[in-house]
Amino acid sequence: MAFDVQITIDCSAPHELADWWAEVLGWQVEPQDEAFLRRMVASGAAAEEDTTRHRGALVWRVGAAVGSPDPGRPRLLFQLVPERKAGKNRLHLDVRVGPERREAELARLLGLGATELWRASQGPFDWVTLADPEGNEFCLT
Repeated sequence: MAFDVQITIDCSAPHELADWWAEVLGWQVEPQDEAFLRRMVASGAAAEEDTTRHRGALVWRVGAAVGSPDPGRPRLLFQLVPERKAGKNRLHLDVRVGPERREAELARLLGLGATELWRASQGPFDWVTLADPEGNEFCLT
């Protein structure tokens, strides 16, 4: 039996980071059901402080997700945690754009707020390691 996965990223600002990654990948932030959130608060299943407003919409405070317009790709979930990132990621994303687009995409990502950390190569493969606005490393390949 095969299983599906989602990739969960701990962060201090899930809605802002979801917006950023949606822009990076050309994906969409998943809409949240405002009527459902209101019903959960009204019924006592959730508290008002479990919600927040982001870009004018009522959303769950603790998370936001982005999804690909193409089926079959994993969902990225950005989850609120109290602690700041400490140390190097043990798992990271590779954003694969191809060698012919890498420098143009690097310039675009730096313009969006990424930080270039280092460049590396192994055999015929080259990549640039970057950090997102919260310091999570990812590679541009």
